[in-house]
Amino acid sequence: MTLPNFITIARFIMVPLIILAMINDEMPTAFTLFLLAGVSDGLDGFIARHFDQKSELGAWLDPIADKFLLVSVFVMLGWLGALPEWLVIFTVSRDAMIVGAVVLSSLLGKPVAMRPLLVSKANTLLQIVLLVLVLADLAGFAQLDAIVGWMIYAVAGLTIASASAYLVSWLRHMAGDDQAD
Repeated sequence: MTLPNFITIARFIMVPLIILAMINDEMPTAFTLFLLAGVSDGLDGFIARHFDQKSELGAWLDPIADKFLLVSVFVMLGWLGALPEWLVIFTVSRDAMIVGAVVLSSLLGKPVAMRPLLVSKANTLLQIVLLVLVLADLAGFAQLDAIVGWMIYAVAGLTIASASAYLVSWLRHMAGDDQAD
């Protein structure tokens, strides 16, 4: 097993620990573990690229670990009332739509190559920033209510834009109109 894959698997293990810390109202611990998971994501990618340790397993595990982390923390923060339920529904539904589209296209014999769109990268970045801000606020490290309020709407807008862009791309692919992409 490569070092990046080991780091990615460690990130999978961190997710239940983060959620457990949140359930037990140990927000400084949840915040620290979330930051550690984020650093580990950057580290495994850096090692894979710069030390020629890319693998097919890692190409699959890394984005799954990222989604597992983000979706789990979004759902938990929604359950705790720290994020609006509608935002949690938007973010989780977008991810479910993307996974469903990939599975459906494969089942129909038209597998789609997964390429993150720029709007999706921006959306993921804003989601991460929002989660860091909310966790920092809950941990008592800073009063960030005003910034969090604005970030909620920015994440919602980018989530809708990203879901729409993926849907259009997928529909083009399924219709056979994606040769120019």
